[in-house]
Amino acid sequence: MLENSIDSVFTQEIHNKYLVFNTLFSRLPYDKMTKIGQLMPFLHDLSETGFEEGKEPKEIIDTFFKQYTSIKEEKEKIDLLFRFITYIERQVVLFDSVEDSAFEKMNPLNGKGTLKGTLDLAVQQDKLEEVHEKLKNFKVRIVFTAHPTQFYPSSVLRIIQDLEQLIPKNDINGIDSLLQQLGKTPFINEQKPTPLEEAQSIIFYLRHVYYQVIGEIHEKLKTYFQNGSQGFNPVLELGFWPGGDRDGNPFVTAEISKKVSIELRTSILKCYYNDFKIICRRLTFKGVMPLLTAISNRIYTNMNGLKHDLTLQELLGSLDEVRQILITRHNGIFLNLLDRFIQQVKLFGLHFASLDIRQDSSIHENVMEQINRRYGISETPYSEWSDDEKLVFLTSHELLVNEDDFEDTLTKDTFKTVRVIKEIQTLNGEKACHRYIISNSTSMFSVLEVLALFRFCGYQASEIKVDVVPLFETIEGLDNSQATMSNLYQLPFYKNHLDNRENHQTIMLGFSDGTKDGGYVKANWEIYQAKEKLTRISKKNQIEVIFFDGRGGPPARGGGKTHQFYASQGPTIANNEIQITIQGQTITSMYGSRSQAMYNFEQLLSAGIINDVFQDDKSIIDKQERNLIEELAEEGVKKYFELKEHPLFVPYLENKSPLKYYGLTNIGSRPSKRSSGKKLTLSDLRAIPFVGSWSQLKQNVPGYFGFGTALQKVIDEGRLEDLKLLYENSLYFKTLIENSMMGLTKTYFPLTYYMRKDPEYGEFWQILFDEYELTKKNMLLVSGQEKLMANEVLSKLSIDYREHIVLPLLTIQQYALQKIEETTDEQLKLSYEKMVTRSLFGNINASRNSA
Repeated sequence: MLENSIDSVFTQEIHNKYLVFNTLFSRLPYDKMTKIGQLMPFLHDLSETGFEEGKEPKEIIDTFFKQYTSIKEEKEKIDLLFRFITYIERQVVLFDSVEDSAFEKMNPLNGKGTLKGTLDLAVQQDKLEEVHEKLKNFKVRIVFTAHPTQFYPSSVLRIIQDLEQLIPKNDINGIDSLLQQLGKTPFINEQKPTPLEEAQSIIFYLRHVYYQVIGEIHEKLKTYFQNGSQGFNPVLELGFWPGGDRDGNPFVTAEISKKVSIELRTSILKCYYNDFKIICRRLTFKGVMPLLTAISNRIYTNMNGLKHDLTLQELLGSLDEVRQILITRHNGIFLNLLDRFIQQVKLFGLHFASLDIRQDSSIHENVMEQINRRYGISETPYSEWSDDEKLVFLTSHELLVNEDDFEDTLTKDTFKTVRVIKEIQTLNGEKACHRYIISNSTSMFSVLEVLALFRFCGYQASEIKVDVVPLFETIEGLDNSQATMSNLYQLPFYKNHLDNRENHQTIMLGFSDGTKDGGYVKANWEIYQAKEKLTRISKKNQIEVIFFDGRGGPPARGGGKTHQFYASQGPTIANNEIQITIQGQTITSMYGSRSQAMYNFEQLLSAGIINDVFQDDKSIIDKQERNLIEELAEEGVKKYFELKEHPLFVPYLENKSPLKYYGLTNIGSRPSKRSSGKKLTLSDLRAIPFVGSWSQLKQNVPGYFGFGTALQKVIDEGRLEDLKLLYENSLYFKTLIENSMMGLTKTYFPLTYYMRKDPEYGEFWQILFDEYELTKKNMLLVSGQEKLMANEVLSKLSIDYREHIVLPLLTIQQYALQKIEETTDEQLKLSYEKMVTRSLFGNINASRNSA
């Protein structure tokens, strides 16, 4: 699509419809909402002109009250501002619905990066057979996480889905009714969700979106690339963290993991039961009906928890029996219908999505110390043991622990979790829970401690049907990753474990904490290099390595145009599977409807295929280019470290951003920082509130800081042409720049111009602003673009529109932060604090990938 045609389609399908429905929306008779729709444009205009003139939020809001209302009392002003917040939240929902309903018109489902687009490419280049071969050993695993960035309660999500159905039909009456419902539906949870409730909210998408979409994608693959081939190889799998991710979440226990696994089993059986009704209506043949009734009854009793006796092997065996009778006695009538159902069963088993267990390495170290003390292994604390002492203990010491011997709740639950994995696998199959991920892995002992836990809980080596997955996320962890894995691969004890796991090793790499630790350029480049080194060392040891990327929504956490990153990884990085985390807003904004899920799943699948089969020179980074990227990474991290070590870095976030209010939003079950200590430290601060707070300030520091300075150094040395060539010839570097541009596009420093005058933080604010200006200038220079995201017209239009909608909300939030600083009345201060918390919702939802 040309830029003009994208503009016109956007205007017709999104802009015009939003204006029409927003007019309807503004006239609805909500409680206390009279005239809000009429007042909103005035607040918006005052904000826009006021910020550009350098006015303070307080001045803008005061002017609004003087010019457009007769309100004098503080409490009445507060009440009106809360009504504005409520109204803007709903405007964001309306825009979401309008935009999502136009998804297929804006993103053709047969265009570039789709399976149909890849088929056309394969036909053009005569590479159909190569794609077929690639698909025999390739997978994409999408892992849904419980990270709390989804602010919409399930009731609102359902309204959005219903609106998306009615908007394309221009059903004014139906839309009118839903908007009235939206106006009266609460947007906030009264209390934090439990981990089980978090799991249930994501299972909703598994049941109502992914079950059908993933089946349809496999049908496409069979038609396009595997026509006539024998066997079925699932290439798209689902992973699941809610109820399994206990890193820093005291509410996730062994009992919760078991409950979530049952919930997943129940949900997939419900899908099967509904599908199977259609089969029973068609296969009304002699000798078939009794078998179908027996299968239906088994699914029903297990679905309702009356029995837990159905296994995947039994179900597939019974279905195959029906299949044989259909072929031999009934000429294979409706065989395609039955085969499609059998394919679904092979795709999702009785587990639906694989539940990952995740815990921080420090917890395992503490458990080992508890074992040391309780069973008198050594008088020396475990942390002070030599490497040899640890190695002997973890790989050969005979011990059977009883959790009742321990008082510490977390220690007891760690043992229970290891034991519950076997229970889950027995009930739902091995795939139901077969990975144990270790956050902040620092050495080979991080992995060996987990295997020791299994041994100490009574598992024989052959019974450990679990992949132990180290997660390297800090710059130090990434640097040590090659030595860590090399040591493990050389260890006979670990080689034996890998033999039992078909010599596959999954390694997780964390973008979120990597960026927080080392800045945008350094973290991305360290991960790229770590993948190269780990690919080499794994190949040398005849191990098939699989990389699992822990990415958040925004570029600062490894998000952005994710499929471009995978397409840009050259032959030096293992490409057996693409594994990626999807969370919070990104679940709803990129995978929330059938068309979105279809499009984005296909983009990832195609990226993996294109990377291997249609590789071009732009995915290969030569030595000269590598040296230049390395130079940029080192200069960038130097600048970022200067900022991180600035004494005002953490205080600025704590006192000038909404950081401390993230924990009050009741959106996620886990705390917003890892430690319970009173003093806030950067290491304790989770990546989501860290990145999200910069986003709320419209400063997006983690997505660009240091990049501008690094580019400037090279430009000052007269090497601008080298940078331009790098952008032109390296898909990796181009993606790095363009994803950072997204962060810059969502940055709006006029919102906080008033901080320049702040006696304590003014100088620090100026450092951030100067780097933003430098980065923007240099990125445009290097890319040859006249404006940010010139190559991403549709994304730019969407971002601009959303930023326009929430501008008054940002004004209100900054106003409230200012009032908190100056107000001595505790009751009023409490109201302003609630105002900041409430304003988080609309801002984050509008950004769609801000945390």
